[in-house]
Amino acid sequence: MSRALNEVLLANREYVANFNKGDLVMPPARQFAILTCMDARLDPAKYAGLSEGDAHVIRNAGGRASDDAIRSLVISYKLLGTKEWFVIHHTDCGMETFTNEIMSNLLASSLKTASVDASGWHDSGEGPGSTDGKYINWLTIKNQAESVLEDVKRIKAHPLVPDNIPVYGYIYDVKTGGLIEVPEATEAGKAH
Repeated sequence: MSRALNEVLLANREYVANFNKGDLVMPPARQFAILTCMDARLDPAKYAGLSEGDAHVIRNAGGRASDDAIRSLVISYKLLGTKEWFVIHHTDCGMETFTNEIMSNLLASSLKTASVDASGWHDSGEGPGSTDGKYINWLTIKNQAESVLEDVKRIKAHPLVPDNIPVYGYIYDVKTGGLIEVPEATEAGKAH
């Protein structure tokens, strides 16, 4: 058994021993959803003051408004009653460190884990790789405020998203833990 698997199963046994939340209902009690990054430094429960059952938290690389993220947001609203959504990207995001081309080239060289240093990303060079990476938009980020605005606009413009849902745009600061509003995003995300 791997160390990670053992740690997860042990933690789960401890969690089960004190579990008392089996009566939570499916819809989120606070009626909002957060779309944010999968970065391990972010704990949406802590930075947004959440407990189990409070809100939907949708996570992916960069916290981007991908088709799948929008699918989850639409389900969150249509079937489970959320009334407000947050798009929260963060400082020092790994999605700022590469481009679609870099990712495609790394994957074409090898499927092994790459490394990064001051001169950029490097692959181990041990193939085989795959050129299929060139067909994926990796949704990389050049500027956090611009990407938050872009994602809020994409969500608001989607034909399955009703006009009455406000979408707020923020950047989480990994050095301070604070949420920094992107005013242009919040303005673009206003309910109508």
